[in-house]
Amino acid sequence: MPKMKTHRGAAKRFKKTGTGLFMKNKSYRSHILEKKSANRKRKLRKAYRVSEAEQKRLSKLMPYK
Repeated sequence: MPKMKTHRGAAKRFKKTGTGLFMKNKSYRSHILEKKSANRKRKLRKAYRVSEAEQKRLSKLMPYK
């Protein structure tokens, strides 16, 4: 049986932590930043943990990560 391929789109968007959970950057941080408050933009900096349902799906998309 051939090796499974990593889904390249998912690999660019998600990172796996040391404990095996997936992290994702928040959206709405790329443009139209003038009208967003400094507090809102600051909160968008941090990455967050992906939900349990997504964790399962991502582990299939990225089998070797």
